[in-house]
Amino acid sequence: MGATDQPGPRPVVLSVGGSVILSADSASDAPYLTELADVLREFGRTTPLAVTTGGGRIAREYIRLGRLLGLTEVELDEVGIAVTRIHARLLAARIGPPTPLTPAVTTEQAAHELHRASPVVLGGTEPGHTTDGVAAMLAVRLRAARLVNATSVAGLYDHDPRTHPDAQRRERLGWEEFRAIVHESAGEHAGQEFVFDRFGADQLRRAGIPLAIVDGRDLPNLRKALAGKPFLGTSVE
Repeated sequence: MGATDQPGPRPVVLSVGGSVILSADSASDAPYLTELADVLREFGRTTPLAVTTGGGRIAREYIRLGRLLGLTEVELDEVGIAVTRIHARLLAARIGPPTPLTPAVTTEQAAHELHRASPVVLGGTEPGHTTDGVAAMLAVRLRAARLVNATSVAGLYDHDPRTHPDAQRRERLGWEEFRAIVHESAGEHAGQEFVFDRFGADQLRRAGIPLAIVDGRDLPNLRKALAGKPFLGTSVE
């Protein structure tokens, strides 16, 4: 029996932003990833868990260089996907068995692997889909209980809290309001930063899968969000 049809907890999907994995403070990244791997390994023992990893700052730098070199948007997406898969491989290796060392390259493969092992880790899959979008598609395929989006800030704010100290966090939103925010902020070009993938938001809304947005570096709080317990961040449902 598979992860989606066996008795027990429904699967959970986690999307970890690239800027969470590789921060501007590289000295803190190795201890953080070690602790994150421990959290995911422990949670994955009792709950089927699929994890996507973003490209973050490194992907954006390569995409910026590629754009200067005249690469197409599809080619730039492929550059970004390559970086996300490096991040996935790092995290998968740190988690260790039974997590497959080589990250899945499609949502179908990830869902199949989750039947045999948990957690499974993957990066991007194909041009035009962000890793948030991939996480949403995987959540729908798995009939997941929830999708947790681990970002570099503690939820969805009315302004960027990194540049606006008085920014207010939205603790709870309905899907229609969230979709409006996402569609206003999201663009079509590779390497952009935005609230959430608009295709992914549409997928989650249609399937009725709740979304939790949290600070990915706050591991005790991330653990609560994964488990479906009250957390500090933004809930969309």
